[in-house]
Amino acid sequence: MIELRGAEAAEFDTRLDEVIDVYAQAMRAPVEQLPGRKSIMRSHGSYPAFQCLFAELYGRTVGFAYGFHGAHGQWWHDVVHRALAEQQGREAADAWLGNAFELAEIHVHPDYQGKGVGRALIKALCAGRQERSVVLSTHDQPTIARHLYRKLGFVDLLSPFVFPGGHELYAIAGTTLPLR
Repeated sequence: MIELRGAEAAEFDTRLDEVIDVYAQAMRAPVEQLPGRKSIMRSHGSYPAFQCLFAELYGRTVGFAYGFHGAHGQWWHDVVHRALAEQQGREAADAWLGNAFELAEIHVHPDYQGKGVGRALIKALCAGRQERSVVLSTHDQPTIARHLYRKLGFVDLLSPFVFPGGHELYAIAGTTLPLR
């Protein structure tokens, strides 16, 4: 049986190799992207109200999710806030991002996808959060993850969206807390 276990930022940092392994397999990420991704994830551990969960089976990490309180001065937060304000107005941007839990990463090893692990991670991670909303970015494609987010009440805030310097299409999605 898969067990969800919380981890503080220090433990998350020591387990980054496991995290990157699950990320690489779940995202089919090119190996040259992994050092940069690892650096970004390491920095996320220092963000306010960082919270991480590992999904483990017999001591093996099969999934993980983490997030933190979004705030001005964080790259993703500032980029998305600016784009949302440009498209929907500053009030809408402030309503969604002014007091938001940013679900930065959620990944499940391909052998365990479609078995409720992702849903369990998201629901557990968001339970008891004091923020008004939860927001995330995901590939703007009809993926299993996108379907899950919609079932949990997420709506598209920006779609399609391309991050500065990027080329891939993303959707920025959000929902109010607590999750339904």
